[in-house]
Amino acid sequence: MRNIWVILKRELYSYFASPIVYTILFIFLLLSGYFFYSNVAYFSLMSIQAGQWMRGEFTLEEWVIEPLLGNMSVVVLMLLPLLTMRLFAEEKRQGNLELLLSYPVRDIELTLGKFMGCVSVYALMLIFTMIYPLLLAWLGRSDLGAFFSGYLGLFLMGSAFIAFGLFISTLTENQVVAATLTFGLLLFFWIIGWAAYITEPPISKIFENISLITHFRHFSKGIIDTADIFFYLSFIIFGIFLTLNALRAQYRRV
Repeated sequence: MRNIWVILKRELYSYFASPIVYTILFIFLLLSGYFFYSNVAYFSLMSIQAGQWMRGEFTLEEWVIEPLLGNMSVVVLMLLPLLTMRLFAEEKRQGNLELLLSYPVRDIELTLGKFMGCVSVYALMLIFTMIYPLLLAWLGRSDLGAFFSGYLGLFLMGSAFIAFGLFISTLTENQVVAATLTFGLLLFFWIIGWAAYITEPPISKIFENISLITHFRHFSKGIIDTADIFFYLSFIIFGIFLTLNALRAQYRRV
């Protein structure tokens, strides 16, 4: 556990010592803030025009919270590969990975330390946006439950992205290649659910169940399903498993 903590602190220092995390944080807050403002403004306009403020058809959950969480999930898909691209690729390019592996630290400790360091940065990104549900709750217009279930979904889905990006980063020394490959493959798992509309069961069910966005939709609607949690946790474990095997194959670790 001590080695994991040391690696985690090292990762956090390297993140905040470079401009990339500040750039990503700025873009994330800018886009999510814009989506929040535009969704609330559009909801207010439509409610006033219809004369049905918070009556029946016009609810914040449907017109603000769910679209906002969906938009944020797309932004996360685009930005997280930029966080994961350097995890192992930069270490390999600088020749530091061999040095790290020569220390009395196990592969699992190195992998978990890097994973948790990146997840910590991502969690910080989400924490900064929690002003949105607090503003709506302060105005007395929203139930925080729908927002927090959506944030749980965002955290789990983003952690799955990070675990997969961690694995891709072990395959190359080039950060741009790592980011591009991570984004492309995550996008594939994102849109694969669309194939469910053009195939018949049970194939369509398989496509739907392995789609990353399909399992997030329940969270964005305020529904916490253990099957969705299990899917993301399985995706995370599988990504870490692939990372460990990639390290052992490349450096003949046992």
